Amino acid sequence: MQRSSAVVVVADKTTMKRPFIFANAMHMALCSFMLTMTVAWHRDLVQTGKLVSNVSVVLMYVIEIGCLLLSVLGVFGACKGKRWCLILYATGMAAASQTIIVRTALSYQEIYEKRVIREESKLRAMMPLTGTSKANRTLLYSIQEEFECCGLIDGYKDWGSFIPASCNCQYPGKCIRLRGSATLGAPKNHYVYREPCLPIYVSELKLAFSLAMAIQFGSGVFWMVLLVMSIKLMGQIKRKEEFMALLHSNRYVPGAF
Repeated sequence: MQRSSAVVVVADKTTMKRPFIFANAMHMALCSFMLTMTVAWHRDLVQTGKLVSNVSVVLMYVIEIGCLLLSVLGVFGACKGKRWCLILYATGMAAASQTIIVRTALSYQEIYEKRVIREESKLRAMMPLTGTSKANRTLLYSIQEEFECCGLIDGYKDWGSFIPASCNCQYPGKCIRLRGSATLGAPKNHYVYREPCLPIYVSELKLAFSLAMAIQFGSGVFWMVLLVMSIKLMGQIKRKEEFMALLHSNRYVPGAF
């Protein structure tokens, strides 16, 4: 009877098991959501022809799928008491967390400034808009509709005599009225967006990069927490295994554990 009671106590000593499983369940849900959003975002980029690095997209897929699989492995190891699963899990989380934290810290300047400047230069290279390619026009149309702006630098004047329908404005606070003489070929009382797109686009790009870096750094910190939890759980499982081995060897001394 005393031995049966001792086994129950040892089972209860794996106190990190349920919090670890719960944290990884949340992590799996988050990774699944982010993966779904990445697929939708990538599809939208392909359809609209927006500027994006293929390396960045592939890296996002690798990180999200890899962390999802790691959480599945960690939950399996916690439920089955498999230390080798938790060792692989801890190794993967250690590598992932350190990589993303160091990468975020070192690449912040490059991403926040150089990439923004590079994307801005790509848009400036489309000038003058009257002679830009069809692909660039399609991209600019989508930017104008999304950010409610017109042209790149000088507003509607960048388009010359042809002002696309994506410049049409229906919001009084954001509109400017063209009276026909304002630009060649403009219909009378034609309302278009007042603001040019380049400053708005660059501002939104900087905000998007800042949010992405914050999410990456936060993910790295969260993975470090999961790493610590997995190490503590491995220690609890090891002590339980040692106790069970001692119990079955008939050398158990009450109060030793």
